[in-house]
Amino acid sequence: MRGLLAKRMKFHLLGAFLVSMAAATWYKFGVAEPRKRAYAEFYKNYDPKKDFEAMKAAGVLECAPPK
Repeated sequence: MRGLLAKRMKFHLLGAFLVSMAAATWYKFGVAEPRKRAYAEFYKNYDPKKDFEAMKAAGVLECAPPK
């Protein structure tokens, strides 16, 4: 029974570190990178003036009523 806490603590710390690194890696390559690519693709051909005119024509904006 001597040293049981220290022995188990090393095991659990190593396991927690490995699980957290796996989760961080999965998030980076499974969520963050595809999201960055999607935003880059969206803004590659995005025209804010055209979008503003479409929202204005639809009556979405209070500051710019539709014509």
